[in-house]
Amino acid sequence: MAVGTRGSTSRKSSLGAPRAFPITIAAAIDIGDQWLVSAHATASRDDYHRVLLDALGVEPTPELLEELGAPLDPASVVEPYPEVIGVLDELRARGVRLAVVSDASPNLPDLHVGVGLGGYFEAYAISAVLGCNKPDPRMYRHASDALELDPQRCLFVDDTPPLVEAAIKLGYQGCAVLRNGGRLDGLPTVSDLTEILALIP
Repeated sequence: MAVGTRGSTSRKSSLGAPRAFPITIAAAIDIGDQWLVSAHATASRDDYHRVLLDALGVEPTPELLEELGAPLDPASVVEPYPEVIGVLDELRARGVRLAVVSDASPNLPDLHVGVGLGGYFEAYAISAVLGCNKPDPRMYRHASDALELDPQRCLFVDDTPPLVEAAIKLGYQGCAVLRNGGRLDGLPTVSDLTEILALIP
């Protein structure tokens, strides 16, 4: 399930400021996200950062890669979207069991604790731990197996439509979060997580 966090870089880096990039940082992150989706094996954080830096026209020096890979205070980097905690509280009140399927580093559970999301999720399927990335079937299956639920009883929620389509092909229910609006033919979509509640008894 995509819990919905948004990043906000707050640490000074050797990139310096201000600086003109050939594309926006948001566009570079989109390129990095597309690269993660297409990766056939688990990539290191340095590999991901090299993709971002290349898109920005910045040389990935060892010093810069070390700085980008250094641990951060979770609360200074990401924050949940405004509706997330309320939705998670309601799902927990309904007895809905939750797992996270994420192309992330092993410290994702600790990051969730740091931003107030600790205790909501029974299981984590993390790419850096499992050695594969979404849409590898093992990612989805690890989460549903941990919850002891058949795929058809699970709703996979993600903000990347192809990953939702992959889950549906594997027998899961699926829904894409499109926060900027819009709909996709043949794919259930919501504009924020509050709309998920109507899909779950």
